[in-house]
Amino acid sequence: MKTSRLLCAAIILVPGVALAASAFDGTWKTDTSRIQASTKPFVTVIDDTGYTCSSCTPPYTVKADGTDQKVTGHDYDTVAVTVTPTSVTVVRKLKGKPLASVKEVIGSDGKTATQEGTYNYGAEPATNKVALKQVTPPAAGANPLSGSWVVAKVLSVSDTGATETLAMTDDGFSWSSNGQSYDAKFDGKPVAITGDPTHTKVKVKKLAPTSVLESDYDKGKLVETTRRTVSADGKTVHVVDTDVRSGRINKWTMDKQP
Repeated sequence: MKTSRLLCAAIILVPGVALAASAFDGTWKTDTSRIQASTKPFVTVIDDTGYTCSSCTPPYTVKADGTDQKVTGHDYDTVAVTVTPTSVTVVRKLKGKPLASVKEVIGSDGKTATQEGTYNYGAEPATNKVALKQVTPPAAGANPLSGSWVVAKVLSVSDTGATETLAMTDDGFSWSSNGQSYDAKFDGKPVAITGDPTHTKVKVKKLAPTSVLESDYDKGKLVETTRRTVSADGKTVHVVDTDVRSGRINKWTMDKQP
């Protein structure tokens, strides 16, 4: 999963030559009011036998006793699940270090919930808070947070998760946010994301002077694509992010910062 990445760029000024800035150059921040979350549900089963994430790719089942349980096929290698009658907390780790901690609390109506997450992929923790809506109720006897859920609204995202710096030249594209960064050429060759604990590699393709497609690879397999397009007035970047494995598509808009 990508979060913040820090860009260090040096420009050599050649006498008599003006270096034109691209439409991407600058710092951008996500407008949470314009996030369009995927409508594809998250599906879990939480009962006396444990915790099953049916919509995870790949799916997994672990004990819900708060201890680290091994999983495979993800950018984390253990999951610890703690369940109460009204909440579920899932902590994901990689080599013993927490990557994410997500807590869901059921609403008083039993059909809505609040999810708060802390993500440790960058130099500083990134946090978010979202409202969830139930699509399919849980089976009889299961925890009320079982069933299928979709994101109804993104309530907040911390600056560490919402801000990124972009730059484009004739032959490449750079991205950075919260201690992670990459500087990739438009040559189809993958480059590593500096500061990424999951060792994601990136390829970039220039679609137009104002549009770039980023493709992310985990262990050589395509797992995510991100298309960024600058608006005609140069004030916003429209982002379409596709999780290749799950088919979830999220869209959001970033505003250029002073």
